[in-house]
Amino acid sequence: MTADQLIAGDVAPPRRPASEADRTVELIRASFALVEPQAEEIGKHFYATLFSQAPETRDLFPVNMEVQRSRLLRALVHVVQMVDQPDDLVPFLQQLGRDHRKFGVLSQHYDAVGAALLSAIATYAGENWTPEIEQAWVGAYGIVADAMQQAAAAERGPASWLGRVVEHRRIGWDLAVVTVATDQPVPYQAGQYVSVETPHRPRLWRYLSPANAPRRDGTIQFHVRAVEGGWVSRAIVAHSRVGETWRIGPPMGRMAVPQNTRRELLMVAGGTGVAPMKALLDEVGRRPRPPRTQVFVGGRTWDDLYDFTSLRKLSYNFPWLDVIPVVEYEDEPSGAETGTLADVVTRFGAWSDHDVLVCGSPSMIRSTVSRMLVAGTPLDRITYDPFTMD
Repeated sequence: MTADQLIAGDVAPPRRPASEADRTVELIRASFALVEPQAEEIGKHFYATLFSQAPETRDLFPVNMEVQRSRLLRALVHVVQMVDQPDDLVPFLQQLGRDHRKFGVLSQHYDAVGAALLSAIATYAGENWTPEIEQAWVGAYGIVADAMQQAAAAERGPASWLGRVVEHRRIGWDLAVVTVATDQPVPYQAGQYVSVETPHRPRLWRYLSPANAPRRDGTIQFHVRAVEGGWVSRAIVAHSRVGETWRIGPPMGRMAVPQNTRRELLMVAGGTGVAPMKALLDEVGRRPRPPRTQVFVGGRTWDDLYDFTSLRKLSYNFPWLDVIPVVEYEDEPSGAETGTLADVVTRFGAWSDHDVLVCGSPSMIRSTVSRMLVAGTPLDRITYDPFTMD
């Protein structure tokens, strides 16, 4: 089993006595592998079936379904494939259930979604769809739906919060730093992410990580990069203005620095993955005894290290903090380490005695965590959010 497969969830955990959950996961993964090449058609079938069986759900989605078509299906497949990993799956499902309250999702909608999912997979599996495979999908989806509904029903806080943009600072053509002042404090923890909806893209949500720990004044800073095909991110960077109102969903994610840790800390941030790291540094800096912390911040070129000056100032103020820039390419010597973040971090050692946090693009997380595992970093010391939706 490779490290890439381990963190991607593409293979089962190390061998142990076979269980019903093992068989369920095996059936789900094998059956989905058969239909995955037709994912786009599956997405179309899924939504057509859902809107036919529960027409009221159409109003929960954006007018243009081009971006949305694969999102919910991808999330559903992700969670049903994790039914044998309850320690990771259950907290994620609970967060997802609380998050879905912002859509106005009702309990009967879960039944319609399950029926649409099974119909889509069964249709494209064809003769490979057997009663045993159907039962595996039914059981797995039941676990998912129950956990999400129970968490949603138990939640007593707001389904979402309103925030007014008080600053929009453009950094280059594809990046903006946006500060939002919320009507009520959003109960997130440093390192978590939230979903946002802007007036430019109604009913299209984008996940963003606050770049600061919670503040008394309720302001939250976001670093937003316009990505290719990113309808929301491109609109935020190019068109958001001071005074407009955003809607913010409940916090999600598991990035955090353990309280009262005696271990030193390693943070690895690529691109706008620096935002949650800054929030964590903000939180750690308020502790009586912050842990010794090494931060590697990387990009393809020096221009991609858009927030390095701010991080360097933090390191001047905090004797427990050291920040190391990493670039893949440079025309002239800059003092940065050269290579990918995976190359450079493992060049410094295995970090086996550190708590490790990794944040960036999915490909960056995958390559960095894989290389660290091979280098000898224990998996249980590494924290990252394995599931993101652009």
